[in-house]
Amino acid sequence: MLDKRTYHFRKLIIVLWVLGVVVLGTCASKLPNILVGDGFETDGTYAKVQDILKEDFKSPNSTLILLFEKKQNVNEEEMKSFIEDTLNNIKDTKGLVEVKSPNEKKEQRKDNFAYATLGFDKDFHDMKYILEELNKKIKDSKNIEVGLTGTALVNEDLNTASQHDLKQAEMIGLPIALVVLLLAFGGLVAASIPLIIGIVSVVSSMGVLYLIGQELDLSIFVLNIVPMIGLALGIDFSLIFINRFREELKSGNIQEAIAVSVRTAGRSIAFSGLCVLLGLSGMLFIQVEIFKTVAIGGMVVVLVSVLSALTFLPALLAVIGKNINSLMIIKVKETGRNKWYSFAKFVMKRPVIMTLLGFSILLMGVIPVSNIKLSIPDASSLPKDYETRTAYEKYEQEFVGKNNSEVVIIAEANKEITEKESLKQIESLIKSLKEEKIVTNINSIFSSTKNPDSDKLYAMLQDPQAKHNIQPILNKLVKKDKTILTVQLNESFDSEKAQNFVRKWDGQDGDVKLLVGGLPKFNQEIYDEIFDNIGYGLAITLSSTFLILMLAFRSIIIPLKAIIMNVISLSATFGILVWLFQEGMFGLDKVDSIGLMIPVFIFGIVFGLSMDYEVFLISRIHEIYEKTGDNNKATLEGLTSTSKIITSAALIMIVVTGAFAFTGVVPVKQMGIGIALSIFIDATIVRMLIVPSLMKLMGDKNWWFPKILKAKLKNNVFKH
Repeated sequence: MLDKRTYHFRKLIIVLWVLGVVVLGTCASKLPNILVGDGFETDGTYAKVQDILKEDFKSPNSTLILLFEKKQNVNEEEMKSFIEDTLNNIKDTKGLVEVKSPNEKKEQRKDNFAYATLGFDKDFHDMKYILEELNKKIKDSKNIEVGLTGTALVNEDLNTASQHDLKQAEMIGLPIALVVLLLAFGGLVAASIPLIIGIVSVVSSMGVLYLIGQELDLSIFVLNIVPMIGLALGIDFSLIFINRFREELKSGNIQEAIAVSVRTAGRSIAFSGLCVLLGLSGMLFIQVEIFKTVAIGGMVVVLVSVLSALTFLPALLAVIGKNINSLMIIKVKETGRNKWYSFAKFVMKRPVIMTLLGFSILLMGVIPVSNIKLSIPDASSLPKDYETRTAYEKYEQEFVGKNNSEVVIIAEANKEITEKESLKQIESLIKSLKEEKIVTNINSIFSSTKNPDSDKLYAMLQDPQAKHNIQPILNKLVKKDKTILTVQLNESFDSEKAQNFVRKWDGQDGDVKLLVGGLPKFNQEIYDEIFDNIGYGLAITLSSTFLILMLAFRSIIIPLKAIIMNVISLSATFGILVWLFQEGMFGLDKVDSIGLMIPVFIFGIVFGLSMDYEVFLISRIHEIYEKTGDNNKATLEGLTSTSKIITSAALIMIVVTGAFAFTGVVPVKQMGIGIALSIFIDATIVRMLIVPSLMKLMGDKNWWFPKILKAKLKNNVFKH
């Protein structure tokens, strides 16, 4: 048995964990260096178009934007000269294969602004050292500012900002968590152990992820997800275990105290961890890199947290023994239990009123969900003082506009594009595209060569001199049977109309086969992948959680209530997030949308975490109910004995995750506040009001379980 072996091999277990943490800690320090991009990548048509552009049309692998902004007293010649000098200064930058200067393209100049595009033969996640070189070479003048932006730089800055945010959140969260632990336990020894377990879990998990990262690409958001979950779970699990250990230690037998704690609190921890794993596993159904890597990162940290709580923690407590109560600096009053007993009795005397009150509060939070707007994070996710963000916003405002976007279409004919039949087919295609109200302009071989129709262009191609003159255009837009069409839309890239447009035209296979790319297609594929597959993830998560809780508590009703309450409380959380961020309440910067991945992340993480309290509370109620057979007594005693520890655990969760509210990366801020809010709602309104009220109202029906199943499970591993 695990409980006995842990005690007997306690010193060996501690030594093995210390050695493991040292080795994995070395790996963990290297994790930030291998993280690549924001993780929004799919294997759809968008990626195929990008590959064709690179391989067939020799388009750059990565593109950066160099934005120039002059003051009013700078004339045109001075501006042109400065641009020329700047571009000459960077022309020998490693990997730079293409420069489009505003001095040569009028459309890249507007009022006091101009921009150059820099094409590189490196993928955006291999641009770190190139970006460092560029930043050294690019200098502002007295009257002209230069800003560098683009996908590669946004991702690099997100990585930097995420590391900074992680340190800041830890500096805020850990000291406050220590204070909460001191208030819960009263002593420095008991309070410090959960922090040690939490840190060990995080460091070990990040080390494991570094090893996994040698084979898989991991998103930079792993840097925030792992510490957030690891610290919260590690501390929470330790709090529950140590609380039970101290209770059992009153008997005076350390070995027996460890054994009972492993069988009771350890069992709750195992079930809680399994529920969190199931919550995270739902993200694996979404074939977008960020969801897969965050799910993997989260599952790793959950497994490590459970393992450390069931092995390292009891081994440590077995060595510390009664010294767990030493270095007491705060006297914890036993009268606290009487207060929780009075509160529990108050709630259970008014079950109908408390249930209605709890549901009313939750439903008020759910209302704003209908206004939620989701979007894929971009440069606006960065802190406002980052040059990458300010340069991108100026570029977008001056040259793109929020209600415009660009679609790239690869048109593939049956014959070479320069054949008469193929030209007629492309001409017909362009006419059909122009009939779409959303289309404002199409750049093609016709517009680029200033030929209005296929007959005139074909005639030009038959003239050797004329063909020679337009050959650079052909090289750029035509490759055998393929040609590029650039379609301008009067809708933003993330609008529903733009998504419908690319969905309609992509994959058409008539006279000309079409592959559609560009940002609208990128967004459409991400959205469709999430919304088409999230149902499968939810179904697996909900059904498997129901099964596990059913087996754990020998009840049909309790798992159903737990799942329904979780879904409602999470919906209320999403509604409050809309209110806070999209409406800009309580001094938060108003944003246009919530990060597309935030609801999925919060559900995946919190659905399991909130089950932590459900399992802990119901386990104690179940334990008492099996002894007494009295549902009301079991509920009252269970709520009384667990309320303080659940409140402390929830407060630590809120502190650790809520600390990310003070960070700069917007999606991380939204996620931290969202998780903290959800935990607060669950631990107060749900756990303290609605659960005990429903337990009282339903009486012994709470424990209804088919006799045939009860007989089959009588001697299984879930039995106490």
